[in-house]
Amino acid sequence: MFILSQHDRDGLAGFAGEAGWRVIASRRPMEAEQRFLASDVQIVVIDARRSTSPDLLVEPFAGAVEATGGALIALVGEGAESAVPQIMAAGATHYLAAPFGLDAFAATLSSAQRLVERLGGDVKRAGDSRAIRRSDALRWRFDREAGEIELSEALAAEIESHCAPTPRSLLKSLSRSDRVAAIAAIRMVAHSGGTAAFAHDMAGGGRKRVAHHLHADKDSIVGEVELLPGATIWRKRGQRDYLTGLSNRAEALLWLDEALMEAKTPPIILLLSVSQLDRVNTAYGQMAGDALLGRLARRMERLVDELAGTGALLARITGTEFLIGLSGEVGSETGMERAKFLARRLVATVSQPFNAGDHLIRLTGRCGIAGARKGDDAVRLLRHAAMALADARQSDGEGIRIFTRQRHSREVDPDRLEADLRLALDRGEIGIVFQPQYATGNDELLGVEALARWTHPEHGALGAGVLFATAERSDFLLPLSAHIHAEALRLAAAWPSGLNALRLSINVTAADISQPDFLENFLILVDRSGFPRGRLTVEITESGLVDDIDAVAVLLNQMRAEGLRVAIDDFGTGYSSLAYLKALPLDYLKIDSGLAQDIAGSARDRIIVRGVIQMARSLGLTVIAEGVETEQQLSLLAREGCEIYQGFLRSPAISSDQLAQLV
Repeated sequence: MFILSQHDRDGLAGFAGEAGWRVIASRRPMEAEQRFLASDVQIVVIDARRSTSPDLLVEPFAGAVEATGGALIALVGEGAESAVPQIMAAGATHYLAAPFGLDAFAATLSSAQRLVERLGGDVKRAGDSRAIRRSDALRWRFDREAGEIELSEALAAEIESHCAPTPRSLLKSLSRSDRVAAIAAIRMVAHSGGTAAFAHDMAGGGRKRVAHHLHADKDSIVGEVELLPGATIWRKRGQRDYLTGLSNRAEALLWLDEALMEAKTPPIILLLSVSQLDRVNTAYGQMAGDALLGRLARRMERLVDELAGTGALLARITGTEFLIGLSGEVGSETGMERAKFLARRLVATVSQPFNAGDHLIRLTGRCGIAGARKGDDAVRLLRHAAMALADARQSDGEGIRIFTRQRHSREVDPDRLEADLRLALDRGEIGIVFQPQYATGNDELLGVEALARWTHPEHGALGAGVLFATAERSDFLLPLSAHIHAEALRLAAAWPSGLNALRLSINVTAADISQPDFLENFLILVDRSGFPRGRLTVEITESGLVDDIDAVAVLLNQMRAEGLRVAIDDFGTGYSSLAYLKALPLDYLKIDSGLAQDIAGSARDRIIVRGVIQMARSLGLTVIAEGVETEQQLSLLAREGCEIYQGFLRSPAISSDQLAQLV
């Protein structure tokens, strides 16, 4: 919870600690709203007991509390109940009048928490939301008996600690005055068992200050670390995005107008789009999705603060789109290189998984970059970045595109693509290629995955991402999917005898399996092609499993009873409840390329990948890794128990004739 109290901060924090709450507390109203939003908590207490205008203290928090589904408790002075209607109108959800004791304070907090749970839908979804909000929090734990300190993964990364630090080494990194304050706060918690706080400058200089909010936990002292708002990221006191605490679209346009007026420093902007969030909302509820946006905002805020320099902009301009503005010479190579480096880091930051309880949530990011040119205004610059982002969304690569005059002349028109797709089947433009799959132990070729490719007469080869995105927009998914299934089976049935040992994997979509007669028609198609059912695997993407898990389980059982094998495809790309795997009858689990490549990343990445593989194997599933590109990835995946892999390390997707030559 968050407390704002100019006169009794420590006393209220002590009350909250005795009631079992962890506290972030502030004395100064200045920037308190921003600190509340950055804290990713949902209950705020405003101490208005000595205020002559309590509604003015409450009002700045109202929008943020409402947007995050939180609760706002106003403390009013003795005999000041007449001001309560005005306070409630300003945005408070609860009030508590002085004098009050611990029991009354705890009861009011409990009531506020119940409101948060009700707004979240139910206790389970509220718990998911809290878990996500705390999933990469900055915290440390000091074991007083052992004299050892443990850092959370996020805090270790923040201070670039690659080994377990000692309390002495951390304290020595502080200035003398900050060290005295830290030791005093720690001793206070150790002796009283209550709460305390201290603040200090980050080591190395140039960073904003951080605050440590301490509480006792058995034989340990726990510190919740808060990055205090600084002046590095551009901020104006205007309309803000209350869900994330970032600037909103109006403030972004103001920044662009100001930056464009400075002729010597024309800006570069990055437009970042986050996908898969709608699926999180479907699976876990709107409050969990909102919490995820808050966590993303904090991650991006730290990154932009670290890499972008003074005066950079970070804004949320639509639901899942963020704008990052950089001041610098567009014509200089370093300015655009800096933008590209930041874009890669942002996309990587978005893709880092959130591990909340038994949920593994992965999002994906795409980024468009545009630099201002002479005569550009804010609207035109935004339009250029949006064009680059649209191109990035259609790409199969790293998902980053830069707008140029030449690239603009080759821009793909989505409306034209939708019209072209309806003719593509008749023209024979949509073909099938096969991605070989190998055993990790001896590189034996075991099977292939059928993939669609669109050879467009104007734009050339377009991958499955562009193809299916266009089909989804034009309501053409079912005809496209039926064509792909029939063509893949026709080609595979005509393979020479040397390929008779290979398995064939075919992807089906959520739209396919939602059709009541899908399985019957699919089996007729398989049998007519002549391809044996026993060598066919049906791959269902993770997104097709959420709406009705019981119905999906029945369908998969029927598939297996008919001689087919079943796989979950792209596991880890969107949202993953491990309970799904327990409920579904499966043969294979295919982990997404991003997750597979994480095996060569940080220690935390490896732990997550290892956990997924071990969990799948314990359920009797064969694990297939997609997108394997290096020998190191293959070696680590094989060591953890992954049995099959596919990717550019051994072969790209190839035609039937090339497959025969390969064998």
